[in-house]
Amino acid sequence: MTLPDPSPVLRFAPSPNGYLHIGHAYSALVNQRLARQLGGRLLLRIEDIDTGRCRPEFEAAILEDLAWLGITWEQPVRRQSERFSAYSRALERLREEGLAYPCFCTRGDLARDVADRPDWPRDPDGVPLYTGACKHMSASERGRRLASGQSAAVRLDMGEALARVDGPLGWREYGEGAIARDVSAEPSLWGDTIIGRRDVPASYHIAVVVDDADQGVTDVARGMDLFNATSLHRLLQEMLDLPAPVYRHHELLRDEAGAKLSKSARAKSIRAFREEGIGAEALRRQLGFA
Repeated sequence: MTLPDPSPVLRFAPSPNGYLHIGHAYSALVNQRLARQLGGRLLLRIEDIDTGRCRPEFEAAILEDLAWLGITWEQPVRRQSERFSAYSRALERLREEGLAYPCFCTRGDLARDVADRPDWPRDPDGVPLYTGACKHMSASERGRRLASGQSAAVRLDMGEALARVDGPLGWREYGEGAIARDVSAEPSLWGDTIIGRRDVPASYHIAVVVDDADQGVTDVARGMDLFNATSLHRLLQEMLDLPAPVYRHHELLRDEAGAKLSKSARAKSIRAFREEGIGAEALRRQLGFA
């Protein structure tokens, strides 16, 4: 009988919708350092479920930039675009168990619903919580709309999911240190959030918990911008009977105005540093990884 590998497993999971910036470099280096300190393995996962924005040339650039930084990872590289069937199975299970429902509302619909309600609650990403327009739709009406070809997202029934949690829900958080603390999850902050998009058969939230479990990830090291999402991920793990890794949310690199670095804000890319003649060792030293 083959015993499971007891080594810690970490992963770096960028999206190929632009060039990596130094915030990504920092996160990749954090993962590599932790894998070495823990005597574990480092995986590379390409999170390309958004097939409209993700491009092969950006994936090639990711591999090149990481190798230039001195990051090494186990083969093969996983691509989420090759895993849609696994995410669809997870969503179907949640639907069959009464934990998810189709939603035909658009962002415009939701914006109109809350336009005159300035105090309407928002999720940690600043998006208005779902008003529930499709939640109580009759089964016949849902069937009619789906049969007519109307596209629908999939929303988690937060109230039903929370009602099925047996005992406290939380996770073990290490941050960037060696001292752990227990964090209580607050998934209700997300309301009936989307877990299956209408344009692709998944969302980040469902894909990440399914892949972390399938790849045996034991330690998730990622930025503090995803700290609140961990509450939702822990709930999905409970509903799908998936193991919970420990989490290590690290601080974010920020620009001069204090905003987090992002591709959308055109943060300076690793590629730009390379083109200026800055070496990999100099950049690692600048990021605190001499």
